[in-house]
Amino acid sequence: MVRVIMDPKGSGKTKQLIEMINSAILTEHGNVVCIEWDRELVYDIHYHIRLIEASDFYLPSFEALKGFVSGLYAGNYDITHVFVDNLGKIVSCKDNVQVEDFLEWLDRFSDKNNLKFTVTISAEPETATDGIKKYL
Repeated sequence: MVRVIMDPKGSGKTKQLIEMINSAILTEHGNVVCIEWDRELVYDIHYHIRLIEASDFYLPSFEALKGFVSGLYAGNYDITHVFVDNLGKIVSCKDNVQVEDFLEWLDRFSDKNNLKFTVTISAEPETATDGIKKYL
């Protein structure tokens, strides 16, 4: 399952994500991971959540992020939910077709490995392609 939270910058996506992350630790029966660009959430989320600072890694493309997510899961099969805060900051790409392809890949990866993904994107929901809208 893939869920996208898409709204303009400053609209409260991260606050909503923090609430979802902190409630996931109570409901998930495995490990919960949060990937963010920097360490802004370190004091806001529960200490049992694995917080990964993406800026520590070289992720210049969606292909690199796919490899990163795959490696993350290969190293810990107990992961049940991955939260990605601000996808556009992690992979600097404005091409909605590439974002759509990545979300479709996440959905297939999710189904195959029984994982949940929640992703935030800073953009107007009206600019989303049909492929992105199905995850909103």
